Amino acid sequence: MSHSVPMTKESYEALQEELKRLIREERPRVIQDIAEARSHGDLSENAEYDAAKNRQAFIEGRIQELQGKLARAYVVDLTGMKPDKVVFGATVTLYDTASEDEVTYKIVGEEEADIKLGKISCTSPVGKALIGHKLDDSVKIKVPSGLTREYEIIDIKYL
Repeated sequence: MSHSVPMTKESYEALQEELKRLIREERPRVIQDIAEARSHGDLSENAEYDAAKNRQAFIEGRIQELQGKLARAYVVDLTGMKPDKVVFGATVTLYDTASEDEVTYKIVGEEEADIKLGKISCTSPVGKALIGHKLDDSVKIKVPSGLTREYEIIDIKYL
């Protein structure tokens, strides 16, 4: 798993902030909690000590996970580029020809995807199908439900 992973600048910065918080705030706090729990005596029946050790294990695991993600991250910067086609990091507005609805998605990495926030993975069926298309293109996409939907790309932005 040493391959680089595309990531938006916003996501990269959010992971960096979380890592800083864990190292500067959470790690020292849990170490202090463990020391305090130890001072209460018998560790074999000390629920506070067990909870603090479990929290410490979680924090250390998350720190390692974040460091790994950041080390493999390839930040895609679209600043200064002309939004003439759908690429990783682009925000795309689509017109569904069947339902006549409009929907907007940002094409992001797998780690960042959150459909509730309008962020779809570049490896999802919709994300894959949109990459490389241009404004006003009509794109037929087999969606996860098994249906084939036709979308028209009505706007592309690089935010």
